[in-house]
Amino acid sequence: MTRDSSASSLIVGGAASSPRAPLPTLPPLALYIHIPWCVRKCPYCDFNSHTASPVLPEQEYVDALLADLDEDLHAVYGREISSIFFGGGTPSLFSAEALGRLLEGVEQRIPFAHDIEITLEANPGTFEQEKFVAYRKLGINRLSIGIQSFQQEKLKALGRIHNGDEAVRAADMARQAGFDNFNLDLMHGLPDQSLDDALSDLRQAIELKPTHISWYQLTLEPNTVFWNQPPLLPEDDTLWDIQEAGQALLAEHGYAQYEVSAYAQAGRPARHNLNYWSFGDFIGIGAGAHGKLSHPDGRIVRTWKTRLPKDYLNPAKSFQAGEKSLTNDEMPFEFLMNALRLTAGVESRLYPERTGLSLESLAEGRAAAEQSGLLQVEPSRLAATERGQLFLNDLLQQFLN
Repeated sequence: MTRDSSASSLIVGGAASSPRAPLPTLPPLALYIHIPWCVRKCPYCDFNSHTASPVLPEQEYVDALLADLDEDLHAVYGREISSIFFGGGTPSLFSAEALGRLLEGVEQRIPFAHDIEITLEANPGTFEQEKFVAYRKLGINRLSIGIQSFQQEKLKALGRIHNGDEAVRAADMARQAGFDNFNLDLMHGLPDQSLDDALSDLRQAIELKPTHISWYQLTLEPNTVFWNQPPLLPEDDTLWDIQEAGQALLAEHGYAQYEVSAYAQAGRPARHNLNYWSFGDFIGIGAGAHGKLSHPDGRIVRTWKTRLPKDYLNPAKSFQAGEKSLTNDEMPFEFLMNALRLTAGVESRLYPERTGLSLESLAEGRAAAEQSGLLQVEPSRLAATERGQLFLNDLLQQFLN
């Protein structure tokens, strides 16, 4: 899946005494569908993914996904779905027949926007021309291809099952299958990676002319093989040089940065991601999926589903593992940790519209952040400065007690 920050448990001050108004209009609604199986678990991956058996339980899992969705329909409130994102795991392991039955079942329950964006994550090692032509015929109109690197020694270090040639062919095959909108996922800061190595990967990605590039730094996450057996990563000076040179190269070729690690051609940012970062709503179905749902009375609820596939498929167990209603104290941080990742930020009016709280609840932290040079002094927008984007955690600290 395109790379989202998980919700934080930090408590933000400044809004405890502010009444929360009913929401005048509900945010746009998206759908996230998690397919939890991979050919092999990568050593850096902390997503909910599990090694696939030779035969996947497609029929049973699609049945479960639709039953899971049925339990969340109460939170739709007449809205249509603006985007769907199949994340994983490796959703492209599923057949077109299974995904077709799933999409048909979803549309029977919730209407699709006329211009709906439907994204499927895929890995080069799972590309099959016939399958991807069939995906496109289903209405899937955007691919996100997990390249990570084009260099064999880097792919081996990352535990990837594809090689550089397959990565190049995957992009060509996507276009031949009818996808004129696709993302390439690329990492930097890889084990023993030099500046030249990183820029070589970027140049190869740009040459393939994707509409979108997700370019993000490898980080060592808890509960991964790399966390317990850390590889030798580039020094900070090299990482900084890679970041600066890479951003300049992407800009030179028409890829505008609109989020911390997302770059797109004009008019081609990922609408699903934009909805997420602007505090829109999304239903999450599938093993370990997360959701965020607003209600007309002002309640905003985060949900998470049963994590292990065997438990998710067990009729005796609930799909939903838990939920949490956001408090007034938590709302500023929850909103800003998303919105401030966007390089342009968001219009200030979006805060009261999406949270039910007044802008005055941000006043103290906002003034401090502006004075420290981390937040732009612009009444009509909430946006980090260039320095604030580099020190986003410090910026968010301004809104803590």
